[in-house]
Amino acid sequence: MRRWNGWGDESITVQLEGEARAFLGARLGRGTAPQDATFEQACAGLPPGRLPPHPLIDASSATRARHALGQSLPDWLRLRHGRLGSVPDGVAFPESGAQVRELLGFAARHDAVVIPYGGGTSVAGHLDVGHSSNGGLRPSLSIDMGRMRAMISLDREAQLACFGAGVSGADLEAQLRAHGYTLGHYPQSFEYSTLGGWIATRSSGQQSLRYGRIEQMFAGGRIETPSGTLDIPTFPASSSGIDLREMVLGSEGRMGVLTHAAVRINRLPEHEAFHALFFPDWEHALQAARTLAQARLGLSML
Repeated sequence: MRRWNGWGDESITVQLEGEARAFLGARLGRGTAPQDATFEQACAGLPPGRLPPHPLIDASSATRARHALGQSLPDWLRLRHGRLGSVPDGVAFPESGAQVRELLGFAARHDAVVIPYGGGTSVAGHLDVGHSSNGGLRPSLSIDMGRMRAMISLDREAQLACFGAGVSGADLEAQLRAHGYTLGHYPQSFEYSTLGGWIATRSSGQQSLRYGRIEQMFAGGRIETPSGTLDIPTFPASSSGIDLREMVLGSEGRMGVLTHAAVRINRLPEHEAFHALFFPDWEHALQAARTLAQARLGLSML
């Protein structure tokens, strides 16, 4: 189970070694055990949701609390102290583009703010519905895309694959590797962040030197907007007109909810090797990195 008030899996706990504790104790003094709020305590003070019932929406306090904040340090502090502030009034789990359209129509009828939710890894406040809990705020609906995660198509000739936008990085790579391909996009949030989130935030991965950033990978897709469905075909390039993909990349969910995305994929490398080099000082290291980058060698990460 994903940790509710921090990063990682609740089943994994790493103890600080004795030498490290002694090192910190000598410099910072004796430590005190944290008094973290429990998940039940964090949920206890939440007001009821303000949206009318809908078959696709979960209005339970537990689900709303888990979709309230991202993974920034301020988010963690609020979670650890059980001070969530305002949370979504409901969380929906669509399984198709038609259900997303239905939810957008529902939100419009009830004047609700819509927050697309991928992996919940934002560190920039994208998931925060506001710090005030007064009743004057518009109700909010979080749309969790996690159930739309399947590979929809694979074009081996064009090396294009289409996925539901809610697919996580690990799941996406597992589906591609079963066919001998990789996307090669590895942001630090890789385990939990989603393809739709990468596109909406114009993500960069650790191996972008070889595979490119997400804007080089995003080939087209489908967006459900309050005004209708926007289909972006996977044509390679155009010498005229506006590239609609650029309007989606980095849009942070302002245009609508990305439901499907086609990406340019690569064949799995026959071999990977990672090496570490040590330099006598910063200037030598900087010059070496610059020389290697400008040589355009076949590296994936530098």
